[in-house]
Amino acid sequence: MTQPSEAPARRPADAEQLDVAIVGAGFAGLYMLHRLRKLGFRTRVFEAASDVGGTWFWNRYPGARCDVESMQYSYSFDEELQQEWRWSERFAAQPEILRYINHVADRFDLRRDVVLDTRIASARFDEATACWTLQTQGGERIVAPFCIMATGCLSAARLPDFPGMADYRGKILHTGQWPHEGVAFDGLNVAVVGTGSSAIQSIPPIAAQARHLTVFQRTPNFSVPARNWAMTPEYEERWKRDYAALRQRARAETRSGTIYEFSDKGALQVDAQARKAEYERRWQKGGANFMHAFNDILVDRQANDTAADFVRDKIRETVADPERAEALLPHDHPLGTKRICVDTDYYETFNRDNVSLVDIRATPIETLTEAGLRVGGRDYAFDAIVFATGFDAMTGALAAIDIRGRDGLALKQAWASGPRTYLGLMSEGFPNLFTITGPGSPSVLSNVIVSIEQHVDWIADCLDHLRQAGIRTIEPEPEAQEEWVAHVNEVAHRTLYPQANSWYMGANIPGKTRVFMPYIGGVGAYRQICEQVAANGYRGFRLMPAPGADRLESLSVAS
Repeated sequence: MTQPSEAPARRPADAEQLDVAIVGAGFAGLYMLHRLRKLGFRTRVFEAASDVGGTWFWNRYPGARCDVESMQYSYSFDEELQQEWRWSERFAAQPEILRYINHVADRFDLRRDVVLDTRIASARFDEATACWTLQTQGGERIVAPFCIMATGCLSAARLPDFPGMADYRGKILHTGQWPHEGVAFDGLNVAVVGTGSSAIQSIPPIAAQARHLTVFQRTPNFSVPARNWAMTPEYEERWKRDYAALRQRARAETRSGTIYEFSDKGALQVDAQARKAEYERRWQKGGANFMHAFNDILVDRQANDTAADFVRDKIRETVADPERAEALLPHDHPLGTKRICVDTDYYETFNRDNVSLVDIRATPIETLTEAGLRVGGRDYAFDAIVFATGFDAMTGALAAIDIRGRDGLALKQAWASGPRTYLGLMSEGFPNLFTITGPGSPSVLSNVIVSIEQHVDWIADCLDHLRQAGIRTIEPEPEAQEEWVAHVNEVAHRTLYPQANSWYMGANIPGKTRVFMPYIGGVGAYRQICEQVAANGYRGFRLMPAPGADRLESLSVAS
């Protein structure tokens, strides 16, 4: 086992010494650990929660469910794992997904290198040693040449800061930080603030329990029915007998990394009757497959309007009270430019006698009171308030850590005008710091596990190359980073996505710079770009060799 060649005395004597430190034990962190361990790197994962699972550990709210079909929302790196695991539903619910993640952790003996209940407070790069020093909230320190942020895109829950939050005497809940013991709403008067994806999933089961539920809506969202069903042996077998080819198709031939029924026609290429029939067929089939009824829905506003009008008509058909139905109709953004929601009986829930809807766009929430909420001068009393107010997406979890690169540059300062990365993998000024599904990569616009596996494999191959080539540090060239940021922006503006004030743009966080964060060019095209960069000697990256060494001495390889 080789030892670091640069100034070991500068390193904290009490610090744990690693080759690679990984932050986060969700899907990304666990697979990263698995890959690096097989390559012989000394690696540990540091996780703030008391168990593995990432977003599926925290998001235990009623109705929490994946909107990607379970046969596709799973790892593909191990064929035996793919064949042995049995999903019970078309769209898996949170408890089953968490069981799957725990099964993977146990099956590959990953837990022994996962440090739980450990929140990373800071990460600082030392140029003299070319190492990162991570410090936990408890004061422990970890030193490693490489640091990988597997912190997730939707992991920094956003609890609003209304006046009077400390005064309210009832129970305050956030869908992204749900109590593990569960919550009983029977006989309670409950408020749900928000009508995004988490709210749309949680409102029906909460309404089924509560004495009365009041939904406070600022912005209506489009939602399509899930039409979930119990997994059939025939459907499961259809996937498993050709899993490898189907996975390859999802990775190489789709924009989102998910296989849908894709159309080769534009919405305006067919007559109105045929168009409506196709929307109806997709509506009855269920799921986000609806968005692929025609190939121009997300790039042509006139085409998008035909789909949006169809969904608005469905809401009017479903919600019995015409006034309430009109209040639930989205008009301020094209269909799908905020993440399309997939629901079970969401609109039907507003026909219940114990459900009310309050529009807070014109008259926002003023304050919390001891008893509940005040809106437009009117006081509402509640036993519990559920904030389904989403996340500081893509950058929030990174911003929560004091990350400092060369010359003490803070990542928050470098990203003050919006995140700047090369390929969503690294940022200039922060050597040897990788982000999995970071801003500037397909991430949240894809089946995230497909994107996670692609990033993990690329990073693992990169670290192996650096070790073999005797490279001490890697970071983006400024010009390459700026070109990539411009490309991400240019591709986004070929679509309708920037027309929405969405969390893709950071619009849900007061004061956050509005810039379209994910890469919309598709997972297939993105994968090719990343592969070409690596094949061309990591074009666009600055690779610095270890001084006086033929091999990378600041990495040790477990024997």
